[in-house]
Amino acid sequence: MTEQHVRWGILGPGGIAAQFAKDLPLVPGAELAAVGSRSAENARAFAERYGFARAHGSYADLAADPEVDVVYVATPHAYHLDAALTCVEAGKAVLVEKPITLDLTSAARLVQAAHASNVFLMEAMWMRLNPAVRRVAELVEEGAIGWVSAIHADFGLQGPFDAEHRLRNPKLGGGALLDLGVYPINLAHLIMGAPSSVQAWAHLTPEGVDENTGVLLGWQPGAVAALTCSINGESRNAASITGTDGRIDLPPGFFVPREFTLHRAGKAPETFEFPFEGNGYQFEAAEAQRCILAGELESPLMPHATTLEVMGLLDAIRDQIGVTY
Repeated sequence: MTEQHVRWGILGPGGIAAQFAKDLPLVPGAELAAVGSRSAENARAFAERYGFARAHGSYADLAADPEVDVVYVATPHAYHLDAALTCVEAGKAVLVEKPITLDLTSAARLVQAAHASNVFLMEAMWMRLNPAVRRVAELVEEGAIGWVSAIHADFGLQGPFDAEHRLRNPKLGGGALLDLGVYPINLAHLIMGAPSSVQAWAHLTPEGVDENTGVLLGWQPGAVAALTCSINGESRNAASITGTDGRIDLPPGFFVPREFTLHRAGKAPETFEFPFEGNGYQFEAAEAQRCILAGELESPLMPHATTLEVMGLLDAIRDQIGVTY
């Protein structure tokens, strides 16, 4: 690592890693250093395709690479903990794809390990680093829509998915909640913080993961959030935040928006536009890189406390709907 450059490694060269790799060149000072996979052949193919300098045939070899400063962990959910621990214990900064682990206990273990090793750790919840979403949060904080009374958000994928698909595999942390529900829940948490009440219902697949889930969150003195996620039908995938003086609408694809609309009583709707290149992963990479260069061990935009609070919410919801991993 130099004063202005950070050397990136990618662990788990799958689909989301490919999207992340495409966006890394958009981050000034990001160097594409190495790829790690359980298959040397897959690592080499990924490195060649996306321009990484080196390929490793094991996660441990990537973690031990002295020419890597930070590792993006992009494995399936169930493997996040072990992969991230391997990197943290090797002294590497880590950006872990959402959800950071399968449950609160393992998330807390990873945070503690990062503290013990004195290395940077952040959950890759790209939505919270998106410029449009950040501006939404600022407007709410400034009182642009008054007291927030309700949040509505949904995220559904068109099914059906085969029984062998990772989204239906409990061993991989399958189901709608961890893949899709994390977005509505994170949006509600970003705007309102931790709720005082959590109610959830779901329909489960024969494998025991949730395929259609509804969550109702409540805050004193009366705000609510109605959130849904599913893997058996494509919903609108949009969100709205309603207050006593107005409303903010996030369009379909609310988790990676390039615009939103502010409605205020007695005024014409106002659209805020935030055009950007790429897929939108560059913002989380840029924030991780900023923190690493500044010597910060966590991001103020996605701090450990936020990750742990949201993981606690996910655990509470899973307890109510009867999903275990």
